[in-house]
Amino acid sequence: MFFSTTPRPESLRAIADVKLFPYWLDDPAKPESTPPLTSQIETDLAVIGGGFTGLWTALQAKQVDPNRDVVLLEAGEVAIGASGRNGGFCAASLTHTLDNGLSHWEKELPKLIQLGRDNLDGIEATIKRFDIDCDFIRSGEIGVAVEEYQIADLHEEVEQAKQYGVPVHFFDQNEMRARINSPSFLAGAIDMSNAMLNPARLAWGLKRACLGLGVRFFEGTPVTELEERRETILLKTPHGQVKARHVAMATNAFPPLLKHLSLYVVPVYDYALMTEPLSKAQHDAIGWHGREGLSDNANQFHYSQMTSDGRILWGGYDAIYYRNNGVDPHFENRPASFALLADHFSQTFPQLEGLRFTHAWGGVIDTCSRYAVFWGKAYRGKLAYAMGYTGLGVGASRFGARVMLDLLSGKKTELTELQMVKSKPFPFPPEPFRSPIINFTRWSLERADRNAGKRNIWLKTLDALGLGFDS
Repeated sequence: MFFSTTPRPESLRAIADVKLFPYWLDDPAKPESTPPLTSQIETDLAVIGGGFTGLWTALQAKQVDPNRDVVLLEAGEVAIGASGRNGGFCAASLTHTLDNGLSHWEKELPKLIQLGRDNLDGIEATIKRFDIDCDFIRSGEIGVAVEEYQIADLHEEVEQAKQYGVPVHFFDQNEMRARINSPSFLAGAIDMSNAMLNPARLAWGLKRACLGLGVRFFEGTPVTELEERRETILLKTPHGQVKARHVAMATNAFPPLLKHLSLYVVPVYDYALMTEPLSKAQHDAIGWHGREGLSDNANQFHYSQMTSDGRILWGGYDAIYYRNNGVDPHFENRPASFALLADHFSQTFPQLEGLRFTHAWGGVIDTCSRYAVFWGKAYRGKLAYAMGYTGLGVGASRFGARVMLDLLSGKKTELTELQMVKSKPFPFPPEPFRSPIINFTRWSLERADRNAGKRNIWLKTLDALGLGFDS
């Protein structure tokens, strides 16, 4: 299916009254922010960043050692970044896809698959233990073919998944449309190892759990500089300082405090819409009663979920890089992307004509060339970082946090000895080369989508090197 590139007037009307703010964060359940740091304090572990990686780091540190003093510093508010702006897909995969795992860590892929399953089980157990109301459901995620050539790709993915014991099932066109009815859907494959949830409420629940265990939170507290001392690291903020024996850096797509890390991560903006609640007739017209996650198999793909109150989140397609690693709030509002998304939604679900969108927003993703999280240490092992989730952070962030804590312990563990943990992604070129290379790659991906998936020599070269650009 070739999606239009020029939105129709009815699509523009559907977004005419949107609130330019993430739906997940526009919630009366949002907790009060904690006050900023205004003094000089000391701690054993300072966590920089109040997204999923930082929250899971703080929580697991206190679970392992309740007496450990942990401080979390967040520049804005908890979940204000990618953790409150994503599609709510909580995947078991740590490697983005099986194919990506095979291309990078074939020998240890079975272990990584099991670690991913254990990680998702750990997320669910935490949600139950701390009574976090985040609409968590293990409904699975369906990959959909919207072009004939993608049907064969789905068959290959299903056969590959079976070899590794991943619970994936193929749907032919009739089975797919009986489950979720769209004239665009030619086939599908559901991965039952994935879950869906409300990401902001998960983050707020993790914050509440951390506070209950004694983590000290300081929101509105950006870390502006790191200074190494003999046995500690000094974290400087606008109105205070933290002297920490260990630091976990969880800033992801935002400009890193370790400047060389900007070579490994590209900040990419992704955009999404949320509909008003569907009427019973509208819901019956499309089915979708199981709350499965949904994404198509194009390079420029759409992702979607049905919320617990009957709304449809619809996002993806555009993955925009702004020159010089641009990260700024004004990039979160991109009317051209919102209009395209609305038009593609109406083509996918024409039976929902007249349905309006209530919210539109953008968010920045930490993309790396291997599509999966990577780690490292600095300041003679006193600081560890995890970044580069490339859209998989809702689930993989808990695992990323576990690895960071192991790295900070200074001991060899099962996790620190993984090749996935020891290796780094291939760096992106610096500007002025970065922008034209990324834009050419995006053009090549779009061209492949419009040419039955046929990849040009540039994309084939990236494939051979195990490199890529994705959201």
